[in-house]
Amino acid sequence: MTSTGGGDVHDWGPLVGDLAARRERALAMGGPDRVERQRSLGKLTVRERLDLLLDPGTWVEYGLLADHMDPGLGDRYLAADGAVTGIGTIDGRPVAVAAYDFTVMAGSMGRVGEDKIARLRAHALSQRIPMVWLLDSAGARIQATSGSGFAGAGALFREQVAMSGVVPMVAAMLGHCAAGTAYIPALADFVPMVKGTSSMALGGRHLVKAAVGEDVTEEEMGGSAVHTTISGVADLEVADDRECLATVRRYLSFFPSHNRERPPVREEGAPGAQADPVDRRCEELYGIVPTAPRRAYDMRKVVTAVVDGGDVLWIKPGWAKNLLTGLARVGGEPVGVVANQPMVLGGALDVNAADKAARFVWLCDAFNIPLVFLHDVPGFIVGSAVEKQGIIRHGAKMLFAVSEATVPKVSVVLRKSYGAGYFVMNGMAYEADYIVGWPTAEIAVMGPDGAVNIIHRKTLEAIPDEAERAQRRLELAEEIRAHIDPYVAAGHAQLDAVIDPADTRRAIAEGLRVARDKRVERPWRKHGVLPV
Repeated sequence: MTSTGGGDVHDWGPLVGDLAARRERALAMGGPDRVERQRSLGKLTVRERLDLLLDPGTWVEYGLLADHMDPGLGDRYLAADGAVTGIGTIDGRPVAVAAYDFTVMAGSMGRVGEDKIARLRAHALSQRIPMVWLLDSAGARIQATSGSGFAGAGALFREQVAMSGVVPMVAAMLGHCAAGTAYIPALADFVPMVKGTSSMALGGRHLVKAAVGEDVTEEEMGGSAVHTTISGVADLEVADDRECLATVRRYLSFFPSHNRERPPVREEGAPGAQADPVDRRCEELYGIVPTAPRRAYDMRKVVTAVVDGGDVLWIKPGWAKNLLTGLARVGGEPVGVVANQPMVLGGALDVNAADKAARFVWLCDAFNIPLVFLHDVPGFIVGSAVEKQGIIRHGAKMLFAVSEATVPKVSVVLRKSYGAGYFVMNGMAYEADYIVGWPTAEIAVMGPDGAVNIIHRKTLEAIPDEAERAQRRLELAEEIRAHIDPYVAAGHAQLDAVIDPADTRRAIAEGLRVARDKRVERPWRKHGVLPV
């Protein structure tokens, strides 16, 4: 016997065996029954999700052997305390991942699990790497947080705000999330939601039933259809877990790891790069865009025609459809596209479109992604209804965001660009680095039809015959139109060029190239006072 009471001092077998058993137990998550239940709902397990999200063999886990350590839960075992945390790579670049495990106490937020995630947030910030949450959680663990100790909670949201604009943050909604785990996506940059299995709400359906007497399902209250088409909280609806995780990988491919880097450029010949010359002519645009300024068309076809390989990751495509926002590449360089959609409200801007644009512009500007604006906008919607919705305040958000952006900004005026719509779509006065127009471009305080009714109101009222008055209105409108064509703006050097529509891709690429090393100095301030 040895002095410690043991036998062979080099017998590591029992110790290593015990460690292996503990690891195996933790990797089994909530056990076979709960794993099977997870899969029966059409959801992958937390570890299957990690395998799909990350490059093979790159996962380094933190806190695998963690447990709840809560005397109130007795000897109940909670694998990893329901939160799997670590760092892996996506396309060779490190990413911090916090994944809630619904098979372990419904993925509820326990103290140890949240300590692990807090440490991971610190790693993401100190290492300047993106942070990804895989959310499938019932929210706060009520058994542990219902007392006055709750007063010390909430640091995760403050820390998430500190991370905003420093490193990219993605919250993938893979299950039902309530309360705390609903605020995580609210503060993240990108929120994809799985159709049919994910939801988010400040209160789960049982709490809602008890508090306000409303009997609704999780899907009805906060499912993907609600948040991608009505509230605008989420960015994209996807079919299943696999598509969601592939979309996260695709989204991050447009972004630098942090705000002091340039976005990753896909050089020609590199994996995933499109063999698409920047000077490619886009003659298909002739058949897409009518020359008549009020005739509708699908702006999505214009965008896909001018970007690399027609590849666009649309952001919030189901919400505020009168404005398009998306991530694409031109010459391998990531760009953020903001474009009016004439098929919806004639492309006019409303409160939701302004909010959608402002948030997207702030996102791209935060991470050095150049912006491309495609104008075909009659202006902001007017009337008592939108004034009651706060159209001035919401429009000011878009004005603020575009004014504040210091990334390269290229504008193309396809047809009309009237009034404040021209300003918020990055007109000349908003530090447009290159602004061009098609021969159909019209830039004015308002369109000819509206201007006629104001400028020539008395003249028209004096014509008693209705047919004659209508004919005169058309004639006067054409007189006004002659003063707002692109050659007038070009004559005043308010357009850098008038281009053949087929040369739009080349013009955008040239504008991005000349502005690549742009530097803008602003007066020092703590922050602006946003019109939220």
